Amino acid sequence: MSVESKVKSVTVNTFLTKKENNEKITMLTAYDCSTAKYFDEAGIDAILVGDSLGMVILGYEATTQVTMTDMKIFTGAVSRGAKRCMVVADMPFMSYHANVEEAVKNAAELIRAGAQAVKLEGANEHILQVVKRCVESGIPVMGHLGFTPQYLNVLGGYRVQGKTAENTKFILAQAQKLQEAGAFSVVLEMVPEECAQLISNNLDIPTIGIGAGRYTDGQVLVADDILGKFSEFKPKFARRYADLKSIITASADKYINDVKEGNFPDETEIFHLSEEALNELKEMDRVECTCNK
Repeated sequence: MSVESKVKSVTVNTFLTKKENNEKITMLTAYDCSTAKYFDEAGIDAILVGDSLGMVILGYEATTQVTMTDMKIFTGAVSRGAKRCMVVADMPFMSYHANVEEAVKNAAELIRAGAQAVKLEGANEHILQVVKRCVESGIPVMGHLGFTPQYLNVLGGYRVQGKTAENTKFILAQAQKLQEAGAFSVVLEMVPEECAQLISNNLDIPTIGIGAGRYTDGQVLVADDILGKFSEFKPKFARRYADLKSIITASADKYINDVKEGNFPDETEIFHLSEEALNELKEMDRVECTCNK
């Protein structure tokens, strides 16, 4: 394989160029190789290996239960399916909070697993130092502001953020600090459209919205939401493009009935011995029967 063919078509520069040209950035989550392959072939710009996998794949109660081991396994799976688009991996809860050195080491582990960038939540002084050190180490960083799921317990639940002018200015200041620290983009989650528009207009780096209205530089959604596979609840901001739950349930039901009624497998789905082998088998059966007598 040539060096050129190993380089992703979508890079950090692609994100910045799309913002400059007023072209929307498209992003979806994925957690397995085949889904990543299909999204990649469809033309998605980036795939987020989100810590949302804890809830939609692993059945955890919250994203805070996801570990670095979990993230490395699923990041590797996605990276093997996505050949063209950028793969961004979430840094899980407490993987970048203790100290800067540990944070950079954990970010590097996700890059080694196959990601081209990492995403982390917040913008306090410690986070800004982590962003700066990661970028200095050659690790692109995507920020995440507004509703930050890893801070769910502090925020008091799933609440829209930036609902006042003061809050909006605060989030903008955070985004500008992330930009200054070296982040190449920032996710804005569950903020009013006007808030996201103001922030997007005052940043040089692109914003990626999830429940942030129409005026961010791009959009990201959880794959299981748009495919109708995760049915426990549907966020207000998620549009359902398919109903895989019904398709999967109906397919399993049909399979169960076919097996019980003897309709599966049929003649087209089985293998046969050659005539010679079959005759040998029949002869062996006759010998066995004679011996038993």
